Amino acid sequence: MHFELPYEDRERVMRFYQEAFGWKLQALGEAMGDYVLATTAEADAMPDAPAGAINGGLFPRKPDWPAQYPSVVIGTRDVKDSMQRVRAGGGQVLGEPMDIPGVGAYVSFMDTEGNRLSLLQPLGGNRA
Repeated sequence: MHFELPYEDRERVMRFYQEAFGWKLQALGEAMGDYVLATTAEADAMPDAPAGAINGGLFPRKPDWPAQYPSVVIGTRDVKDSMQRVRAGGGQVLGEPMDIPGVGAYVSFMDTEGNRLSLLQPLGGNRA
């Protein structure tokens, strides 16, 4: 349905996902709990979107909320290119891609807010 990620620095996290993945982000402001809408694919394009397309949002980390950890895998056509964009945006790639038999290439990364996410290049994508 959608995802949600905690953040500590709204401008920094918005810049990271805009630059690394081209997401459209909209800060809703204090009246909406400083929530940030994240659009990774237009709704009309979702049926034709590449594997892993999902929309979601980002929320401010709260010291009194339990278990504020994401579990998100972002689909990509080129895992090596995405790894470079993660690094360029200030994120940290955790190792090298591993091949998951029958699935594709998978690697985890940390975003600028310390959230652990992953990239998955489904079988049939570029494997340069």
